[in-house]
Amino acid sequence: MTGPTPLRVAVVGVGHLGRHHARILSSLPGAALVGVVDRKAERAAEVAAACGAEAFAGVSDLFGRVDAATIAVPTEAHLETARALLARGIPVLVEKPLARSVAEADEILAAAAASGAALAVGHTERFNPAMAAAAPRVRDPRFIEVHRLGTFPGRSLDIDVVFDLMIHDLDIVLSLVPGEVVSVEAVGVPVLTGRVDIANARLRFENGCIANLTASRISRDRVRKIRVFQADAYLSIDCAAQEAEMYRLVPGDGGRPAIEGGRLEVAREEPLARELSDFLGAVRERREPLVGGRDGRRALALAERIVRRMAEG
Repeated sequence: MTGPTPLRVAVVGVGHLGRHHARILSSLPGAALVGVVDRKAERAAEVAAACGAEAFAGVSDLFGRVDAATIAVPTEAHLETARALLARGIPVLVEKPLARSVAEADEILAAAAASGAALAVGHTERFNPAMAAAAPRVRDPRFIEVHRLGTFPGRSLDIDVVFDLMIHDLDIVLSLVPGEVVSVEAVGVPVLTGRVDIANARLRFENGCIANLTASRISRDRVRKIRVFQADAYLSIDCAAQEAEMYRLVPGDGGRPAIEGGRLEVAREEPLARELSDFLGAVRERREPLVGGRDGRRALALAERIVRRMAEG
């Protein structure tokens, strides 16, 4: 018995991140990478040759040739690129942030709704195996502490660190805590660029949960850790190491509580591969992706709110 016909897929934008999309899609079961698009013809040709695909000059060259596409162009081009593909009924996965603004994000969502095509957003950390192992164990968190620290990247310097790095964790926190954010405190400092390079945000949710997030792109060490405190347990998630731990209080002898727990079982896998597999599954099964357009918009709206609060001082 043969499996389903592979979905014909293309990658638009094969710079730093897009070339990883192409690499994975060229060998992912259920996918056939048929083409890549990039404004730099030499780069498109290089990636296409390495992945056994064809290099195209523009998005319009994909019409009639693909069943889905991923978009990894600069954020300023997300709206134009996504709208062109969605108008043709082509499902898309758009890298984070979904757009430059909530207004642009709404235009992308409207295009997806009009065509009925799937829209996924590349919040890859949601697919981290450590996060996948820990998230189902989160129950009514009361306090969340997040640190995402990185070395100076030399790229994505046209946007604040909130949109570059912190937005990953905003999406995660929003997925873990029910209800809306009722207050925001934030501070940001431009250190090496004209944009904010290190930022801290303190979020209060309507259920009383507090989330404290720090993001930096000027640190010496790379840290991607999330700690969740709830009434009955403590969870620690290391997204970089793909490790997670959980500890809880249990009744002990003589009425004294004891602490039990330890490392959770985590099946290590490349998060981007899991994300792309989910996107293709959503296209094939005509279902909502794990991280859909509304999720991307919500994280973007909160990021905008944080940046506004920083500007207020």
